[in-house]
Amino acid sequence: MATNRDVFLPVAAQPSVDALVEQAQSAEEMGYDRAWLPESWGRNAAVVLTSIAERTEDIGIGTSIMPVYSRSPALIGMTAATLQEVAEGRLRLGLGPSGPIVIENWHGVDFGNPLRRTRETVDVVKQVLSGEEVSYDGEYFDLDGFRLRCDPPDPQPPIDTAAMGPKAVELAGRFADGWHALMLTEDGLAERYEDFRHGRELADKDPDGGQVTLSLTCMALEDRERARELVRGHSAFYLGGMGTYYRDNMARQGYEDIAHEVYDLWQEGKKREATAAIDDDLLDTLAVGGTPDECRERVSEWEAMDCVDRVSVSFPRGAEVEEILNTVEALAPEA
Repeated sequence: MATNRDVFLPVAAQPSVDALVEQAQSAEEMGYDRAWLPESWGRNAAVVLTSIAERTEDIGIGTSIMPVYSRSPALIGMTAATLQEVAEGRLRLGLGPSGPIVIENWHGVDFGNPLRRTRETVDVVKQVLSGEEVSYDGEYFDLDGFRLRCDPPDPQPPIDTAAMGPKAVELAGRFADGWHALMLTEDGLAERYEDFRHGRELADKDPDGGQVTLSLTCMALEDRERARELVRGHSAFYLGGMGTYYRDNMARQGYEDIAHEVYDLWQEGKKREATAAIDDDLLDTLAVGGTPDECRERVSEWEAMDCVDRVSVSFPRGAEVEEILNTVEALAPEA
């Protein structure tokens, strides 16, 4: 597959919206193809992406991810239509359920059935973006009689869904235009890709089509130990501190003992021990951390996998702005 490199803008350690815009501008100058922005409990992704769209020329923009529980499907569709207009066709919409820690603790919404809600949201958003009258009778959403009061976006932005488990990845293949993969080892990614292909087959699509974007945690610094410390700490936070979602995902990939050890230690308040429990073998098949030369080689190896269309260079949550910028530069496509 031909592979292009994206950048996954960080939500942590950012002093302002301007800082995120400047990072997107730098990524554009360095040859990155798209700037993705997550939305959790910080800045509103749509507002930030609007600022980025108006102050860049060519780089694509995208949400990775916009949670399906925090907005209605119609509002997501309206937001996507507006962003596509502002960005002059450069938007790719990434959706997903997020996780119960974020949805229940922050939005106060029952996490419910994330697969069904994601599928129905994708269905409704596609209807909204078509410009036709929306008519939908689902388990979660029952809509009838409205359509956009502005011209529908042309082209319609593709819709990806983020997923880790087998059924969720199959759903991405069946109902969406692409899959956002995260927190997967190399073997785990290859295994889940078969679920993505199966989903496309169920929808009578080309099983080798669709776009697979891998969000890959990276830190490329001359201080090798600092880089690996940041990546290891980030992995421990997700396995231990974000509920059982990521723990179970790692256990499913053959790392059950480590996943439960990290989770249990973190829950006991032993964060340092939890971080140390992630050995080098797991770290190096899950993320990229080291010197710039080491990281460039490892990212290229991920990109060479048959199941990867795009690598989105992501960053550990504890990284400082300067360390993020150094990594963006070190891993730039034109470096």
